Amino acid sequence: MSLPKTYKAYRRTRGDLPRTIEPTIEHLPKELAPDEVIIKIHAVSLNFRDVGMLNGKYPVPVQEHGIAASDCAAEVVAIGSNVKDFNIGDRVSPCFNLSDLTGKERDGISQTLGGDVGVLAEYAVFDQKVLVHLPKHLTWEEASTIPCCGVTAWNSLKRPNLVDEDTSALLQGTGGVSMFALLICIAAGITPIITSSSDSKLESIKNLSPAIKAFNYHTHPNQAEEVKRLTDGKGVDIVINNTGPASFPADLESLRQNHGTISLVGFLEDKKADWDPNAILGLMVKGASIQGIRVGSKADLEEVNRFLEEKSVRLDKIIDRTFWFDEAKDAFDYLWSGKHVGKIVVKI
Repeated sequence: MSLPKTYKAYRRTRGDLPRTIEPTIEHLPKELAPDEVIIKIHAVSLNFRDVGMLNGKYPVPVQEHGIAASDCAAEVVAIGSNVKDFNIGDRVSPCFNLSDLTGKERDGISQTLGGDVGVLAEYAVFDQKVLVHLPKHLTWEEASTIPCCGVTAWNSLKRPNLVDEDTSALLQGTGGVSMFALLICIAAGITPIITSSSDSKLESIKNLSPAIKAFNYHTHPNQAEEVKRLTDGKGVDIVINNTGPASFPADLESLRQNHGTISLVGFLEDKKADWDPNAILGLMVKGASIQGIRVGSKADLEEVNRFLEEKSVRLDKIIDRTFWFDEAKDAFDYLWSGKHVGKIVVKI
């Protein structure tokens, strides 16, 4: 196929908060470096961090006026002379952290999609080393949810392809990570407990599988008490914390007596931690751990993709709504409204 000289993208606006996104015209390179690949992007899924950057809610500096969004599914349309692992027409995605390929890198500067390099564009150029093949059974829209959201859910659940019997997980909220984790739990045999402030959302979610347990955190504000009720007094093995450090004491109390994990993935609530720092000693009592999740590596993305293929997991049920590329601003506004359940996708 012949490639255009220019293409359309969306960049974050400059100026005072809150910001928005604006369409821009970008240029494809006239020549490719030997290891470069041009991809034509077919779908982009949004994460809370994308709107958090626009509204002063993201805790990490990002490139000013950068192209937005981190998750995409794309098609290879041109390759450099040294590219061996990819061919024209392959379905691919770049990994989220471009400097974390094996998961064993301990030094170096983090360079992440959505913050440093964005994918809300018709085309993009990446080095072949950061690309992975997508599961063949998924649509463009489904596959676009994996690189950030899917890998975050996977690592939060601690290698769910190797779970023990009677494993359970608490998923805070009904956003993308929680909903992706829900599908992984069902496929891996993990009992999921999901929370929301909306009974209607919870009833809809419970229709996905009889294994799902749920509760309204407004109706049941004592999280640990309700978790233990739903687990016959045991507690859960994993808490996926989407809200931030304010809930750590409740998360710790929600864990089983031994070897539980709190996976810190989000910052949805602005509440500051007002608990006694000595509460952290509860980690010793339970032999528990807190793990900070910064998505994961290219190797993790490949592992998630294999799991989804082996288990024939479809992701269509976690897509709340799809917008066209020209409606990208509306997609961001809808995400910020919090009315969604799961993922919002922009189709290009």
